[in-house]
Parts: sequence; structure tokens; C-alpha cells
Amino acid sequence: MAEATQREFVFSRRDFEEVRKMIYDHAGIALNDAKEDMVYSRLARRLRATGLRSFQEYLALIRSGDAVEWEAFVNSLTTNLTDFFREAHHFHLLKEFLHTRHERPITIWCSAASTGEEPYSIAMSAVEVFGGFNAPVQVLATDLDTNVLKKGSDGMYTQDRIKKLTEAQQRQFFLKGTGDRAGMVKVKPELAAMVKFFQVNLLDASWPVVGQVRGGLDAIFCRNVMIYFDKPTQYTMLKKMKPLLKPDGLLFVGHSEALYHATDLFRLRGQTVYEHAELPHGSARK
Repeated sequence: MAEATQREFVFSRRDFEEVRKMIYDHAGIALNDAKEDMVYSRLARRLRATGLRSFQEYLALIRSGDAVEWEAFVNSLTTNLTDFFREAHHFHLLKEFLHTRHERPITIWCSAASTGEEPYSIAMSAVEVFGGFNAPVQVLATDLDTNVLKKGSDGMYTQDRIKKLTEAQQRQFFLKGTGDRAGMVKVKPELAAMVKFFQVNLLDASWPVVGQVRGGLDAIFCRNVMIYFDKPTQYTMLKKMKPLLKPDGLLFVGHSEALYHATDLFRLRGQTVYEHAELPHGSARK
């Protein structure tokens, strides 16, 4: 425990267990023991920001239901690692899939939008498939973290964030900053119009933003999200997603995620891409 004595604030095991229970109950995020140092580091920033002197005081503030600090608490404990066209094989398959869609509009839900790179990648793929910004595709981009949703909605990035895109993609989809915004890029308005950002807690009983889409969703991207939930929570979430997805729709999950515990709901179609379990083989490929 020598490390603990070097900490600015005392952070007991009891404090960690309380944090763990709070974030699990609110967001379904299951923090294992290895996350203790991460939790301390991120929440210590909130103690400094609020001027509080101990974790006991801070957790009492959370328990009191302070809405502003609850939001900051949740934002602090969510992880947002993303990139444009991350896990590129998904976007190749998405393009093939979009070519098969005949009903309009096509609606895709990105359920862990983070700072926007993933939903904008979906929208860019649609533009490339349909040959223009008038692509009949709407992307619903949701996340629990309000800070990252604001960044995604703003669509402003440092130039190095798009360095992996081709020069043609950079010109087609982004505006370069000048003056005090030199070194920055901004998503073009035509692309931004295809993506709508909303806050959604996947642990909520219902998701009105996506649940009210007429005719259902053509695809759901739920990538690198379920690794933060335990198996029962994952299953509950997948069970709620299933009826929202069209009978021939696709579910995209992260490279380290597998749905072995939900084979009654979804079956593997390709590399970390799933379809409805009861779908006749070959139906979604026509």
C-alpha cells in the first residue's frame, strides 16, 4: 500500500466499492479490481475541480443527487477510444450491405458515438456508396458521455486525426482551419447533416430516440461497448436491440467481443458482424 500513501487523497477500498456500485447501477459498467488506479486518477480531478478535500465528501455529493456532478462523475468513468474507420473490415462490409438496401431511408444507429469519428465514418461510407451527400442514410449517434457528444456534434478535430484518410477523403469531407484554427479540420456541413447526436444510456429501460424509428433500424454499431458490461447486462441490452433491428439488419460489435451467450438472439455472419438468429441462411445476403 506504499503507492496509496503517495496519493493526494485517501482512497479506501470502501470508496472504490461505492464508486463501482454507483457506476454499475447507473450505467451498467462493471469495473474490475484492476481499474482502481484509473478510478482514483479520474475522480481525483473532480475533487480538485469541486474543491472537496476527501473522497468521502465527494461521494456524499454524488449521493445527494447533484445533477451537474453526477454528469461529470459518469463522464469521468467512461472510456472513449475511437478513430476514423477503426476496424476497417466493418466499413467494407457496410458498403456491401448498403448496396443491397432498397427501402428508404436507411437508418443506422451508432450506439457508442464517442467524439464522432465512428458515426462520421458510417456517413462517409454511405456518401461513397451512393455517390453524394444526398445519400438516403441517416446516422443516429448516441453516447452516455455528454462531453464527447458535444465534441462529435461540433465536428472539429486536429489535423492528425484524419491523417489515415486518403487525400481525396480529406478534401471531400473536411474543411481545413485557418488563422487561429490552423492545424484543425471541421466536418463539412453536408456530412454533418447526415448525423444526429443524442444522449442515450444503454442501461435505460427504453431508448426512445432509436426505438421510434419507423420500420426499424437497418444496422446497429455497438462496438467496444459490451466489454464494459457483465454477461447478464450484455444479454439484456442485446435483447432490447433485437426488435429494433430490421429482420435482415446487421449488428456490428467490437473485435474483442463475441455473442456466444446470446446465440438465441444473434448469430455470426462475418468477422464480429451478426444477424438475427432465426434468419434463414443466405437471406441477408441477397
